[in-house]
Amino acid sequence: MHVMILGAGTVGTWVADLLCRRRHSVTVVDLDADNVRRINAELDVRAIQGNGSQSTVLFQCGVAASDICLALTGDDEVNIVAASMAKALGARRSVARVYAPALRDLSTFDYQRHFGIDRLLSLEQLSATEMARAIRNPGAIPLENFARGQLVVYDLKVAASAPAAGTKLSDLKLPSGVRVGSIMREDRMWIASAGDEPRAGDQISLIGMHDDVTKARDLFDRGKRFHRKQVVMIAGGGETGYHVAQSLGEDHYHIVMLEKDAERCEYLSTQLKHVTMLNASANRRMILEDEGAGKADWFVACTGNDENNIMACVEARELGAKHVLSVVGRADYANVVEKLGIDLAVSERDVAARQILGHLHEGAVISHTKLPHGSIEVYELEILEGAPVSGKPLCDLPLSGNSLVAAIERDGFVKVPKASDQLLPGDVVVALIDDSVAEDTLKLFASESRS
Repeated sequence: MHVMILGAGTVGTWVADLLCRRRHSVTVVDLDADNVRRINAELDVRAIQGNGSQSTVLFQCGVAASDICLALTGDDEVNIVAASMAKALGARRSVARVYAPALRDLSTFDYQRHFGIDRLLSLEQLSATEMARAIRNPGAIPLENFARGQLVVYDLKVAASAPAAGTKLSDLKLPSGVRVGSIMREDRMWIASAGDEPRAGDQISLIGMHDDVTKARDLFDRGKRFHRKQVVMIAGGGETGYHVAQSLGEDHYHIVMLEKDAERCEYLSTQLKHVTMLNASANRRMILEDEGAGKADWFVACTGNDENNIMACVEARELGAKHVLSVVGRADYANVVEKLGIDLAVSERDVAARQILGHLHEGAVISHTKLPHGSIEVYELEILEGAPVSGKPLCDLPLSGNSLVAAIERDGFVKVPKASDQLLPGDVVVALIDDSVAEDTLKLFASESRS
């Protein structure tokens, strides 16, 4: 595929190298002449000096022939403008890296839709989501970054006394905004269908809007709610720490955050009302001991410095923390963290790689990821003109059993579909598809003129 990368900083250079090694045709654009010379000397790519947010530069780099444009500079505004222009000038897909949380906050303004960008990518938010999922349930379906982040996924075990135990899903009165996505029984996971009967002990996933998912939980885990809140201590109040705290919420966790910058600490106290903020450094063992790190169920280190994160995790583990998680950027630290007893080390580079590689598709597929357990894959699909699925009720499509349309995005709004809903050209859907039928199912979403 033809890939254009705007920005040759640490992330841009690493992504260019990754894609080059995978035999993609890569063009890199950067303002810094030294960066351009370095990349031309070290990588088998085409590097050009210029401003990626200028149309003349994009034309010179062949933007119209690009399959995807990745705007990865260190400036949010430049990335948004450049990705928007690239899409308007002919790039099939465009992705912009952003840092500020406000740019992904749909409650104030929809930057992605307004500027016509396919995805706003926050490496900090993606890293935080991976750690929050490890705390909540490591086997959960990773849908947080699909459907504009408006979907909620909640994994739970079916209680023996729950109304759902032994009852067909079609007979349950589920709220309209929620679907049962998957069922796991005896280490086998499959996509749920109307005829399935959950059993006590099954692990099921609820997919939908927040309020509807909360209501639906009563059907599956009645009488199983009143547990002690788990204690989560977060070291570092940067964007990653902020997103971890925001993702976990307050229902099941007592969250304590350590942030050494007083001004940042004051700001976070206004944004995260459910979090106990402490203006303190996580690099000192005495502070960790005094603030109760040894009693934490989960200790999360995301200070922005690899060495500080590793040391804080080691100290917290020695003090008695049950689980320790860390953000670690350097690839050569991978073996070290495992030997030091860190349960999970999340790398922004690895997270970015999975996201970007998931976007390198043709036709209706916008992005794609495979779940770690079983044979279920998650697809983000665009409904193209002339696609066989277009204009037909979902109940009339041959999807049941091995495929599930979990959400539809239309005109910037996301909904969980009913059986009678129809897919229209321009819609974007999130679908769970068993890989045994993926090839045939994807043909239903392909334009007849292209198939």
